[in-house]
Amino acid sequence: MNRPDSGTIRLLGQEISAEQRNEIGVVLDEVGLPEGLNTKQIGRIMKNSFKNWQSDVYENYLKKFNLPDNKKFKTFSKGMKMKLGLAIALSHQAKLLILDEPTAGLDPLVREELLEILNDFTREDDHAILISSHIVSDLEKICDYIAFLHKGKLMLCEEKDRLLEQYGFIQTTEENLKALEKDAVKGSKITKYGAEAIVDRTLIPQTFDVRPVTIEELFVYMAKGE
Repeated sequence: MNRPDSGTIRLLGQEISAEQRNEIGVVLDEVGLPEGLNTKQIGRIMKNSFKNWQSDVYENYLKKFNLPDNKKFKTFSKGMKMKLGLAIALSHQAKLLILDEPTAGLDPLVREELLEILNDFTREDDHAILISSHIVSDLEKICDYIAFLHKGKLMLCEEKDRLLEQYGFIQTTEENLKALEKDAVKGSKITKYGAEAIVDRTLIPQTFDVRPVTIEELFVYMAKGE
């Protein structure tokens, strides 16, 4: 919508253009739709907005998400609004989904169902998802690559499986922790019972008992260490 002053952006292998909206499904934290319309009316608008709109797919998602067709959007709960945004994003043959907190406000069963839908979406070779979320356990289930932003700083950007292989959790004494290389410790906590830390497995002696770490633990300890 905005014309660039300089530079270029390439998206899906092409220089970015308004036409690419047909290949992108976007769901922001606040779903922006006309508050006075119901799902049927919104579907008719989307049919005239996207070249590849699939009315049958949209109707199926409305049923799957138990969304009423006779209530106005302004009466929807936050979770219902998010479901409707996702139904739209998944109903026009998009190749890239850009999602901001898509599982926020959803109950555990619906969240699990949604994650399965997103996993199915990425099984196509030309499909991808860029997802921003504070629910790290969801990211751990569906993401191939993880980036962690903290206070405006990119703390890491790496393949998820490599992160889980490279980092581990140790419990030891404060003295042993201080003896480790500085680069080996990604974050630590000292208590009256001893010390615990997230460490780079490749930079510590093999004598340490290292247990697997979750992505959420890695984020928390890295933020504390920073």
